[in-house]
Amino acid sequence: MSGEACVKAPRRAIVLDRTGSAAAELDALRLSGWVFQWVATMDAARKALACDPPAVGLVAFDSAQTWSAGELEGLLRRPDIEWIALLGQDLVDGDRLGLEVLRSFHDFHSRPLDRERLSFTLGHAHGKVELCRYALVPRRECGAYGMTGTSGRMRQLYRQIDKILAVDAPVLIGGESGTGKELVAHAIHQYSMRARAPFIAMNCGAIAPSLIQSELFGHERGAFTGAAQRKIGSIEAANGGILFLDEIGDLPLEMQANLLRFLQEKSITRVGSTERVKVDVRVIAATHVDLVRAVTQGRFREDLYYRLNVLHLALPALRERREDIPLLAECIFAEHREQAAAQVRGFSSAALQAMMCYDWPGNVRELVNRVQRAMIMTENRLIGPLDLGLSSDAEPGMQTLDEIRARIERELIETSLKTHGNNVSETARRLGVSRVTLYRMIDRLKIVL
Repeated sequence: MSGEACVKAPRRAIVLDRTGSAAAELDALRLSGWVFQWVATMDAARKALACDPPAVGLVAFDSAQTWSAGELEGLLRRPDIEWIALLGQDLVDGDRLGLEVLRSFHDFHSRPLDRERLSFTLGHAHGKVELCRYALVPRRECGAYGMTGTSGRMRQLYRQIDKILAVDAPVLIGGESGTGKELVAHAIHQYSMRARAPFIAMNCGAIAPSLIQSELFGHERGAFTGAAQRKIGSIEAANGGILFLDEIGDLPLEMQANLLRFLQEKSITRVGSTERVKVDVRVIAATHVDLVRAVTQGRFREDLYYRLNVLHLALPALRERREDIPLLAECIFAEHREQAAAQVRGFSSAALQAMMCYDWPGNVRELVNRVQRAMIMTENRLIGPLDLGLSSDAEPGMQTLDEIRARIERELIETSLKTHGNNVSETARRLGVSRVTLYRMIDRLKIVL
């Protein structure tokens, strides 16, 4: 060792100070170990916080400099910075700022500033952020972002999410049913700068077409029969946060135009109103269908597709990351351990082998279902293949019951389509299913019309 004293790197804080009145006072306090960066405008603050933000921020208030709730709201919502208000000797307009903004400050200090108290508050705020940052670091031993998996496909997904968190553009998540599209959307929300704002999810395929506009955009009282009071739609409810549109491919064409207008103008009009309402929402959409194919078939607007598909995540099917199956099964077992029969201790080697060989058409959702059922119903100490409803002598490539069912469904649909001249409506009527269901089956079975 050199014998030189170990000097800690100074801690940084940003100060929003329009007039510079707080600068001289902070300098005079000679707070050791701190470096302050002064900014006089909100634009300068955003640029300074765009990369390598400090853990602590201070906002100076007095009669000569005021900050509106709208200006401060976005900064105060950031989960990676604690904010401290420096109050002038004259009154701060708390009513104008609003209760939510005031609650977002870590602490308040009246001027002239007390050196000892401010030093303590700065240290406490800095420590709190550092602890939170450590807790939010994705752990890669078993996975990341609340997901489980260490396969190459999952590591690639984690790297893509790392990049997506740093920006605020729309995201389109693709993947088969049961692969965890909503889980990924929640992860983007939880680890982004919008974490403190709402996460609103809407399944476009689960709402009647006549209700979708009201659900998305809201309505005014008396806008239609039964509209007894104003309703805030999903877009407006997600203001400041994230709107997750699941099964976006099922959104009716006429509603696609309205959604496109919102994405372009960042404003909405409630049903029964002429007033435009500005909203700040990041949109994440998900689909299990091939939207490119839907565009060519005229079922999805091309301009909306490109608006949504700025950033794309393709979630792998479980059969494409078989090496994650034992880890996933163990995690599911641990999570639902209290539901298991008293004697159950885990999985037999034969069960693990059977799970690795099975193709999992229902993906992780099916794995969770089978493991939970086996944990409850088995009479064995170790869960076996039969407890999971799997063959004990399964081999990779062996045709499963689900594969046989899919082949029969494909042949039946293809024959019916051919008989009715590729008329989807007539085919759906003959098969006794809805057009939406038939389109889903056509996409899942990769049938070419």
